Amino acid sequence: YLDKENKMNSRIIYTTDEGTVAILIPTDECGLSIEEIAAKDVPEGKEYKIVDVSELSSDRTFRNAWVLDNEITVDIPKAKVITKNKLREERKPLLEAQDILFMQAQESGTDISSIVTEKQRLRDITNQVDNMTTVDELKGATI
Repeated sequence: YLDKENKMNSRIIYTTDEGTVAILIPTDECGLSIEEIAAKDVPEGKEYKIVDVSELSSDRTFRNAWVLDNEITVDIPKAKVITKNKLREERKPLLEAQDILFMQAQESGTDISSIVTEKQRLRDITNQVDNMTTVDELKGATI
């Protein structure tokens, strides 16, 4: 049984059915021990671990890619999907702006080759993620 201060610095972690890491933050409800809270709140049949809050990363960039083995790690394939989605969101307004420039250039008879090149670069921007193998590389992916 942990005292109140230690319980408030502890977290209950387990793997969800979706494969992500759930983090339960205990409260001082009804004076239950952290073990009793885990027994009450962790879904039946799920293994859980009680950790100190300091063991959890404050970097939530790839929170939805966390997996739990003996410790929490980042699943690189899941992190790649997150990174690609972030890049797609960032490039959307840039592609829209290029579309406008393209139409204006066509209407005025101006050369469109640089616009076509930039649009292709933006469309291909997520390809860079495929060869990345570390969290730091994925965090550094930019438009």
